[in-house]
Amino acid sequence: MYRIGIDVGGTNTDAIILDENHHLIHAVKSPTSLDIKTGTETSLRDLLQGANIDTNQITHAMLGTTQCTNAIVERKKLAQVGVIRLGYPATASVLPYTSWPEDMVQKLSGKYALVHGGYEYDGQVLGEVDETEITALLEKWRGSIESIAVIGVFSSIKNDQEFRVRDLIHEVYGEEFPVSCSSLIGSVGLIERENATILNAALCKVIETTTQGFVQALEEEGITDAAVFLCQNDGTLMSIDYAKQFPILTIACGPTNSIRGASYLAKIKDTMVLDVGGTTSDIGVLQDGFPRESSVAVEVGDIRTNFRMPDIISVGLGGGSIVRSENGKITVGPDSVGYKIGQEALVFGGNTLTTTDIAVRLSLADVGDKSLVAHLDEDFAKHVQAEIASIIEQAIDKMKTSSGDVELVLVGGGSVVIPDTIHGVSHMIKPENGGVANAIGACIAQISGQYEQIYIYSKEPREDSLRDAQEKAVKQAVLAGADPATVELVEVEETPLAYHPGNATRLRVKVVGNMK
Repeated sequence: MYRIGIDVGGTNTDAIILDENHHLIHAVKSPTSLDIKTGTETSLRDLLQGANIDTNQITHAMLGTTQCTNAIVERKKLAQVGVIRLGYPATASVLPYTSWPEDMVQKLSGKYALVHGGYEYDGQVLGEVDETEITALLEKWRGSIESIAVIGVFSSIKNDQEFRVRDLIHEVYGEEFPVSCSSLIGSVGLIERENATILNAALCKVIETTTQGFVQALEEEGITDAAVFLCQNDGTLMSIDYAKQFPILTIACGPTNSIRGASYLAKIKDTMVLDVGGTTSDIGVLQDGFPRESSVAVEVGDIRTNFRMPDIISVGLGGGSIVRSENGKITVGPDSVGYKIGQEALVFGGNTLTTTDIAVRLSLADVGDKSLVAHLDEDFAKHVQAEIASIIEQAIDKMKTSSGDVELVLVGGGSVVIPDTIHGVSHMIKPENGGVANAIGACIAQISGQYEQIYIYSKEPREDSLRDAQEKAVKQAVLAGADPATVELVEVEETPLAYHPGNATRLRVKVVGNMK
């Protein structure tokens, strides 16, 4: 039995096959195509040809993709979204889309409505949902929107109103119409949670195209019975149906795949990971085998959100980063030749000086034609390497939680450009097959479920609250494709809310399980 893992990066698309014991059978790395789909199909085809295995023995296929991230950043392929906020008139002073880039608002249609509903911070009713009001709004919008985001005030305490509005939408528009409820996506904080929910709703067409394309690519290669999963940004997987409900969870899944892959390859559960690609380097922290989660609001496409995101720092340094020397000053990146490195870097016969050329000149890498960089001055190359080290050192310092030196696991196809010695790093681990750590991370990942809600311990004791949150997290994991018998609790986070008189606590529970 075999598993396939594919990770689409900005420069390369990596694909691997693991056997049932998680041994690497074959791996390929090919340039990411402009349309992404073509590069994925090419990688899959090359992978299967090189592995020479029976495709009927492939039981699982996993995809980590940048499609949703690219759609938001590039403002392309997004759905027309209608926003329904349950909180009129209390929230009318700050309207939906406040502080959004104007081009993004226009792309999503900019349609929104403030309607009656919502809760107070203590769970008391702020306003009742007016079903007639909702139905009239839906008739007004009919034919002009492709997805709806529903946001209730303090729905993180009680979300029954959001679910009732979702049911009404399905009654009017049909069961298949995409609806995103904020209580299932974001955390405490109305505007940031609303923003995340709108983005999730906007990605419904992108995720549909992505999943269909992956399934079709598998079928064309004779893989018809494999269970198909997409990677989430917490280092775990989700089924296609679950991904269609929460496409926003694929954002930043690439770095987390690498972190999980690094953990598996290095056999370390707590460390710092540096993943060097062709265009950027991502630094993250492993905590008990999973990526550390960001504790602050995160901007996605210049839009402030508060949904679950990994704590990652990205810098414009990779194997294709362009090196320049002007007026005695050396600069590295942030621009890169990207997936064109095979044509544009000096060692491959091109005319652009890149970090890979520097690595080859200093005998740190054995790629291309070394004679094509023999003319580079060695002292100049060492100065470039020092600049590379400085960029990484500054990023590592930002990720540290103490002043001491850290252990660093180095992975990624561009890792050859990183010097062996970095200030602030006690020792560096370069695991075998680290160049495809991202695809390995996708392939060995488990299924996760997470649930977050504000519980008032004075009304519902802590033990009962924990049990309720865990049951709901398990339900999410099963919906995402986990085997119920294997699901276990891995994380509990409790944050007391000082402003609430009833001992209210924001409770977040995470569980993981194996694939069915």
